[in-house]
Amino acid sequence: MPPKRACRLALMLAAAGYLCFLLFLELPSVSVAPVATADRPRRRELEARSSSSITTSAPLRPHTRTFPTPDPPRCARLALSSIRVRANPSSASSIDAAASSAFAAAAPLLPHLLSPSASSSPSPSPSAPASCPAAVSVPRDRLASTPVAVELPCGMAVGSRVTVVARPRRREGAASSQFMVELLGTKAVQGEEPPRILHFNPRLAGDFTGRPVIELNTCYRMQWALPQRCEGPASRPDDNRVDGEIKCEEWTRDDGAKTEESSNIKWLLNTLIGKPEPDKVSVQQAYPFAEGKLFVLTIRAGLEGYHVNVDGQHVASFPYRTGYNLEDATGLSLNGDLDIESISAAHLPKSHPSFDPQRYLEMSEQWKASPLPTEPVELFIGILSAANHFAERMAVRKSWMIATRRSSNSVARFFVALNGKKEVNEELKKEAEFFGDIVLVPFMDSYDLVVLKTIAIAEYGVRVVQAKYVMKCDDDTFVRIDAVLDQVKKVKNGGSMYVGNINYYHRPLRSGKWAVTYEEWEEEVYPPYANGPGYVISSDIAEYIVSEFDNQKLRLFKMEDVSMGMWVQKFSKTRQPVEYSHDVKFFQAGCFDGYYTAHYQSPQHMICLWRKLQSGSAQCCNAR
Repeated sequence: MPPKRACRLALMLAAAGYLCFLLFLELPSVSVAPVATADRPRRRELEARSSSSITTSAPLRPHTRTFPTPDPPRCARLALSSIRVRANPSSASSIDAAASSAFAAAAPLLPHLLSPSASSSPSPSPSAPASCPAAVSVPRDRLASTPVAVELPCGMAVGSRVTVVARPRRREGAASSQFMVELLGTKAVQGEEPPRILHFNPRLAGDFTGRPVIELNTCYRMQWALPQRCEGPASRPDDNRVDGEIKCEEWTRDDGAKTEESSNIKWLLNTLIGKPEPDKVSVQQAYPFAEGKLFVLTIRAGLEGYHVNVDGQHVASFPYRTGYNLEDATGLSLNGDLDIESISAAHLPKSHPSFDPQRYLEMSEQWKASPLPTEPVELFIGILSAANHFAERMAVRKSWMIATRRSSNSVARFFVALNGKKEVNEELKKEAEFFGDIVLVPFMDSYDLVVLKTIAIAEYGVRVVQAKYVMKCDDDTFVRIDAVLDQVKKVKNGGSMYVGNINYYHRPLRSGKWAVTYEEWEEEVYPPYANGPGYVISSDIAEYIVSEFDNQKLRLFKMEDVSMGMWVQKFSKTRQPVEYSHDVKFFQAGCFDGYYTAHYQSPQHMICLWRKLQSGSAQCCNAR
C-alpha cells in the first residue's frame, strides 16, 4: 500500500475511534423522543400532575390515592394527567390544543377536589332562592334582531307562561320566512348543544309539502325525536289529547282554494255514509302566521304538556316527552326571520333542581359501589357521564348497575370530567366520596375530548380491575349485562374480539355541522366501528390501546367510536386478527324489544326497563 494512502486510512480510523469514544461517554445523557407517525405530525407528552403529596403516575392511570373518607376502598379513584404539546403549535392537531386547554383550565380546581369535604351529603346553594324571579321581561334594546336568548333561571312550573310579541319578515333571498321558538335545557358539556325541550317551528311556505306547516319536537343529546306536524287538518279524534286539548287545530288557506275542495269532499263522504250534518258548524281559522303581521304567541305549561296560543286562539298542544321535567327548561331561544317587539315570562317557580341536586341523589348505603374485587373480573363497564348528570347516574345506580353489585364477575364505574361551574364540581366531589363509583378525569369537559375518557376506561379495565372484557357505554344507555356477556362468549376460542353494532363503509361528512376536514381525516371511508353507546373489546385490545398511548403512537380522532374502530383495525393488522361481532341489538337509536343495550333512555326509562327486566321481560318502555 502506498505510504500516502496508508496514512490517510490511519487518520480516518483514529477519527472514527475518537467519535465512538465521545459517543460512548455522552450516550447516558441522550434522550430520544419517539418519532411521530406520518399521519400525526406532532409530539405530545402525557405526564401526571397533582399536589405535592401525590406521586407521579402513568398517563390517565387511576391513582391509588383515594378521597379521604372512613372507608377508602369505596372511594372514587382520581386519574391525574395533563397534556403538554411539545410540537410547534402550527403543526399540533386541534385535539392536542383542545386537550391542553382543558387540562390547564381544570388544574386550579384539582387541589380543592382532593381536599376533605366538611359534609358527606350534597347541599343546595344558599343563594338559590334569591336568583329565582317569578317573572322575567327582556329590555327592548336586546330585541333588535334574532337570534335572541332569554334565561329562565329556575325553569318553568305548571301554570308558567312565556309570551312573545313579534312579526315574521321575509329574509333576503328566501322564498318565505320561517322561525323557531324553543325552550332549551342546560348544556351538559362543551361542544354538545343544549337539549331542545320544546321546538316550535312555523314554516310559512311549508317544506316538502309546499303548504304552511308547524313542526313541534324535542332534541336530546343532539338527536331529534319523532316530530309532531300540524299541517292544516285537525288532530284525529282518537289521538291522545293533552289536558283535554287536541294536538293540532284545523286551519285553512287564506285563498280558500283548499277550503272549498275540502268541504266538497267532506259533504260527499257524509252523503255516502249517511252521516247527518252536525248541528253546530265549527269556524275554521287561518294559518296563524303571516309575513308582516304582528302576532302574540303564548306558551303555557299544563299538567300534561305545553299549550301554544296565537292571538288568543289555541294552535297546538305538545305532550311532555319522557325524560324532561318542567324545571329543565332554563332558557328561551328565538331564531329565524322575526322582528321581535317584546318577550316576557310569568308565574315562574322559585327553585330549580340544578341548585338542589340532592333531590336526585338518594344518599343510601344500598346504592354504594362494592369494593373493587381482588381477583380479575370478566367484564368491566366504563360509563361516560357529565358532571351535572346527577339524575342519570342515580338512575343507573338504581337500575342495571345493581347487577354488578350482586355479582363478582362485573364492575362498573362512571368516568366524569370537570364542569365549568364550581357548585357542580362541589356536588360531584361529594357524590364521588359517598358512592365510590366515579373516576374523575381531571380536564374540563369537552365533546371533542371524549376519546380521552375512552382511553381511561381501557386503562382502568386492564390495569386496575384486570377484566377479560372492557365495555364502554353512556349514562343514558341501559345495559343487559347477562345478554352482553352471552354475546362476547360466542367469540371462537376466546380470541381478540370487538362486539357491538358495527358500521361498515361509513363516509365522513365534508360539509355541514358534523363536517370532518381532510386534515382531520384524509381517507374516504372510516374503518369498521361500533356505535359509541355500547360496545365491548377484549382485554388484549384494551392493553394495546393503553400501550400505544403511553408510547405516543396512538392516533387520536375527535369521534371516539371511530377512534376505537381505527385502533382495533390497526391491532388486527399488526398483532393478530380480530373477530368482529355485529348485532343491531346493541341499539343506537333508542330501544326495541329484545335489546342488549338501549340508548337515549331517560332516568325514568332506566327504572322502568329495570322493573320489566326483573319480571322477565326485555321490553321497551314508552317512546321518548
